[in-house]
Amino acid sequence: MRDSDTDVFPEQPLPPWRRAVLKIGSSLLAADGGGLSAQYAAALAGFVRASHAVGREIVVVSSGAVAAGRAILHANLVPGAPMAERQALAALGQARLTGFWQGFFERPVAQVLLTHDDLRNRRRYLNARATLTALLRHGALPVVNENDTVSVDELKLGDNDNLAAIVAALVDADVLFIATDIDGLYDADPRIEPHARPMPVVAKMSASLLSIAGGAGSSVGTGGMRTKLEAAQRAASAGVATVLFNGRRADVLEGLAHDRLRGTRIHPLRTRMAARKHWLQNAPAEAGGILVDAGAANAMVEKGASLLPGGVLAAAGQFRRGDLVTIALLDGDAREPIARGVTQYSADDIRRLARRHSRDIEATLGYTYGETIVHRDDLVLV
Repeated sequence: MRDSDTDVFPEQPLPPWRRAVLKIGSSLLAADGGGLSAQYAAALAGFVRASHAVGREIVVVSSGAVAAGRAILHANLVPGAPMAERQALAALGQARLTGFWQGFFERPVAQVLLTHDDLRNRRRYLNARATLTALLRHGALPVVNENDTVSVDELKLGDNDNLAAIVAALVDADVLFIATDIDGLYDADPRIEPHARPMPVVAKMSASLLSIAGGAGSSVGTGGMRTKLEAAQRAASAGVATVLFNGRRADVLEGLAHDRLRGTRIHPLRTRMAARKHWLQNAPAEAGGILVDAGAANAMVEKGASLLPGGVLAAAGQFRRGDLVTIALLDGDAREPIARGVTQYSADDIRRLARRHSRDIEATLGYTYGETIVHRDDLVLV
């Protein structure tokens, strides 16, 4: 970053938000190239506390486990080191990373380890969403990291950047904050191009923007600006705004706590609900579906209600929890499709729950995934 760049990004308002994901990279946590350091983390934690104080919710996606493990062993990874070495350092450093964050907060900090495979599998995706939602409801601070220890893929550039974007969609975040070590997005790399111009607003991500982003600027992380823009693109498609800012500047973080940004704001392609509804309308549904009575059909169509077990008559075919299915009104022998939605229960479970009250779900099945068969946020009319 150029020394004269402290105020080249004009102040602008943050998008309205209630729930956010904050991604913090290794370059901000292992500032001296060694173990975990509070040099920049303290101000980042202050932003989180200030957000909590006004009733907002934050999920932190934190790098730093490998760097912490490296400090424990006083070991340096050489380029091309075996994957097992990185995984061993992550295993050593993960507990220290969680304890590091707990030191900044009175509220409990929860460690959540995920892999991209967890989030590609629909049922595991739903379980991860339910867990993170429960942690937020209980007032905990979830700290998410990739489960490097058991990952079967190489640690790709920007894994946690892209993981943060996926988590933002997972928890229905309003905004994805990405803390970096430069002031925001430029039209060239400001560390090598003295005439690089700041880009405070990006209305729409494009291939040309990705092409101007360079590689990693730090030896302790796995991602550079390109992966942050890839993450922003992923978030935008899910209806989530992205904010890039300098996590090394306490004044920038103080401004964020008061909804003022000096950095880059990347607009979403559509609203979160529109993105969700688009997927529900266009993704392929499983064969079969859920058959409902006229009362349930009317509640969904006229009132925008969720589908409860009491209005279910039967399940057709075989499908699993988390599948996208068709919901049809059963009128005699006729079936009239009225909606599509993501089911919280399998076909076999639904057959056991049909016509029952929501309060009887756990007694009937021995477990519960909630009182709805299909929640209204996971449902679209056809």
